[in-house]
Amino acid sequence: MRSTGRGLRATVFTREGDLWHRRPVFSEIVHRARKAGLAGASVFRGIEGFGVSSQIHTTRLLSLSDDLPVVVVIVDDESRVREFLPELEEVVGDGLVVLDEVKVMH
Repeated sequence: MRSTGRGLRATVFTREGDLWHRRPVFSEIVHRARKAGLAGASVFRGIEGFGVSSQIHTTRLLSLSDDLPVVVVIVDDESRVREFLPELEEVVGDGLVVLDEVKVMH
């Protein structure tokens, strides 16, 4: 693998049930990231977690939840991710956005 330089990773923590105009927030983020020309966005579904409400959401059989944790990860050049932050601010709501500097490898 070779290093292609430094980048910025935006990690968005939300829930499956969070909606933006009747569309899942995670889906809205991915479509906006694509429209903005970002390098990529991936969505990961959690098996258990809690957020600001402290209510635990889990996939365990006896307490099935349809509102599981979801994480959206976007990595691109720092300037491009920072330009996209107003889009995230608009749709994330109670979610959390974390920014990390990363070394990008190909």
